[in-house]
Amino acid sequence: MSLGRMVSQLAGGMFVSIQIFLVTLIFSLPLGMVVAFGRMSKHPLLQGAVKAYISIMRGTPLMLQLMVVYFGPYYLFGIKITNSYRLWAAWIGFVINYAAYFAEIYRSGIQSMPIGQYEAAKMLGYGKARTFFTIILPQVIKRILPSITNEVITLVKDTSLAFTISVLEMFAIAKALASSQTSLLPFAAAGIFYYVFNLVVAVGMEHVEKKLSYYQ
Repeated sequence: MSLGRMVSQLAGGMFVSIQIFLVTLIFSLPLGMVVAFGRMSKHPLLQGAVKAYISIMRGTPLMLQLMVVYFGPYYLFGIKITNSYRLWAAWIGFVINYAAYFAEIYRSGIQSMPIGQYEAAKMLGYGKARTFFTIILPQVIKRILPSITNEVITLVKDTSLAFTISVLEMFAIAKALASSQTSLLPFAAAGIFYYVFNLVVAVGMEHVEKKLSYYQ
């Protein structure tokens, strides 16, 4: 197989990896905020349920979670699994996993804010929602951005775990090419793809950090 054809096939897999990456971020970031609120809830049942969810997501391998999401409907409810469900299962598995990590990052950022800022906003006549979204949240985002960046970079590499449920993302294609050609070249090319992808993400996140530097 020519180098150009191999790169073309890897690029197709990279498109799937980028899909998983973007869908995970778009849905797990806001879901993580919702989960964080549940984690900080004063309602014991809600707080307990959310703590259990976070504990399971953080305490078990993402690979296992993907397999449960993919095979679960069949083994639990007898629902026939279709090939089109593979990518959906990857999206669902990644979103619920990363939402748990983002929730703890949000929680740590929110709880690190001085209580005096809430009291000052109350004296100015701000309601709880307005205080949070206009005063607290922008500062929280600035504080947690390095931790968010680390998780986002990890997500780029974790997309390779989708091969567990036979999603044809880049690593799965590289693995198949390496096996058929008995060569490490497809893995090396995939490594370059992942590195460039991560570099773009890191530069983008650094740009965001600079944009928020006025909170320092």
